Amino acid sequence: MKTAVFPGSFDPFTKGHEELVRRAVPLFDKIIIAIGINSQKKYLFSLAQRTEWIEKVFANEPKVIVDTYEKLTAHYCSDVGANYLLRGLRNASDFDYEKTISQLNAMVGDDLETIFLISEPQYSHFSSTIVREIIKGGGDPSPFLPQGIAIPKR
Repeated sequence: MKTAVFPGSFDPFTKGHEELVRRAVPLFDKIIIAIGINSQKKYLFSLAQRTEWIEKVFANEPKVIVDTYEKLTAHYCSDVGANYLLRGLRNASDFDYEKTISQLNAMVGDDLETIFLISEPQYSHFSSTIVREIIKGGGDPSPFLPQGIAIPKR
């Protein structure tokens, strides 16, 4: 079984994330959207809220499941039997960062291969960081969020 893990904090999950997973579905038997938990990081949305949103987005896609983890991503992949990491690239900066991480994961993980998908142009400027700033500033984040994710005004 070809299993891929798509790791991230997904705070919040964006249309860019959704688009990447939907494009990857035909490539794998199972995709685990793995929400990483970092006790040192302050999140805008609770783990339960992020999980609920992602599960709602992929409610009709049986190949996609949502999980959480607190260990090294490579170790998590080993635990769930995944040999592939799924990552998106928006620009050259993403590539430089992701290349280094993929090389480290290949050293730490057993037969762990990173699969990169280049973002569709309409999503290449999306990031959770920017969406969080829009939300914190009282703006409307809906153009950046998948259908079904509604964030109340703050």
